[in-house]
Amino acid sequence: MPRIAILGGSFDPPGRHQRELAQQLAELFDRVIVVPTGTRSDRDDATDTAPVNIATMADIAFRGLPKVEVDLSDLENEEWTQPYKIEARWSKEGDVWFVVPAELVRGGHDSPIGQKWERADQMWLKSRFLILQQPNEPLDADLPMRHELLEVKPFLPASSLRMRVYNHESIDDWVLPEVNAYIQRHGLYRGVTPSQNSTFHVRRPRFKIFYDPRNETSQKIAATLKEFEAPDPELIVVIGGDGTMLHAIRQLWRERIPFYGVNTGHLGFLLNDRTIFDEAKNGFWNRDLRMYQLPLLWTEAETLDSQIRTGYAFNEVWVERASGQTAWIQLRVNGQVRLTKVVCDGALVSTAAGSTSYARAMGAAPLPFTTPVLILAGSNVLTPIYWRQAVLPLSSEIELTTIDPEKRPLTGYVDGVSLGQIWSMKTRISRTAAVELAFQPEHDPSAKLARLQFNSEG
Repeated sequence: MPRIAILGGSFDPPGRHQRELAQQLAELFDRVIVVPTGTRSDRDDATDTAPVNIATMADIAFRGLPKVEVDLSDLENEEWTQPYKIEARWSKEGDVWFVVPAELVRGGHDSPIGQKWERADQMWLKSRFLILQQPNEPLDADLPMRHELLEVKPFLPASSLRMRVYNHESIDDWVLPEVNAYIQRHGLYRGVTPSQNSTFHVRRPRFKIFYDPRNETSQKIAATLKEFEAPDPELIVVIGGDGTMLHAIRQLWRERIPFYGVNTGHLGFLLNDRTIFDEAKNGFWNRDLRMYQLPLLWTEAETLDSQIRTGYAFNEVWVERASGQTAWIQLRVNGQVRLTKVVCDGALVSTAAGSTSYARAMGAAPLPFTTPVLILAGSNVLTPIYWRQAVLPLSSEIELTTIDPEKRPLTGYVDGVSLGQIWSMKTRISRTAAVELAFQPEHDPSAKLARLQFNSEG
């Protein structure tokens, strides 16, 4: 059986030592699963760091390591999965080993594991543990029955790293430069609300190029940037239209690298004007860029055959009728039925960034992409009479359910990708998925929005 190491922790923030540990584990195990823990009310050092920031830093800290995977499910669900459940989940694929520091097993059955893990007595006897021991660190005689020891170097705990940032002390020696840059860019651990908007400056041009191969102009621009492509990019340059940007985000958001768009399409609401690129004789990257962190939607759909499918969307998710019959949809917001029966062709949930796309075609007003709301719109609504759209708080969870799944099934879509015929779909802002879009200072989303709303030619 393959050996699977489970490396859990707060990763708030992740340190260099944790990446080095993951590299060590990859030499000893077939797979290493990094699990940033969700809400832990039992922890004395619990913080209010947003899950999306922890998820982003974890992806940055462990990216590029062979055999290492980051599991964000606890953060997405805002919960701490008990270890016995993690063991049950992964034991189908191999022998599960829990990687724990020595302090968690010190005290035997009275240790933190014995006190806080459910089914700890049973796990103490049967589960596998890899115990991390720092030099000269004492161990008790009462250790789990099935254990191995691994000596590790001394390290600073996450709480000490946060305190250093709060006190304006350097953490360069303790975290990766990319993690530190993210902390500084968003003002984490400063005792104030982190910023969703910031300034970004390219240190040296190292890009990943993503372009529309069907567009001749996109091909030419991509060719001029070819010399700056690098295996360790700090910017993803997207060349094309808004659709090209959506494709890039769908494929690359887990790389946690900012996106910079060059518009060779039509409106290009999510991209910089091509004229800015053409006029930047010394390189568009030689100036401070405005950065916006924008959330993705998380969606969970139940299919007609009772399968659960999940997905992420930047613009929108929607359901539409899957037969010649009109759809009958029940609408819930935060678990409360708001519309018992909507007779329509379909319904859509959109972010503000997606309000200039299909939501607009359904009659919704386009919004600045940083507006903290969700848009709910109906397509060809017959009843309730005159109902077209609703603007909801960003924290809302919206559920769309077919009332008659046999005669009136729905097809679900996530940014245009079909989930097949479904019975219901839940949607909310993701707690772990977000992207950063970079713009030139003269790029004015408000001006583009005005052109979109008042352009008589559409």
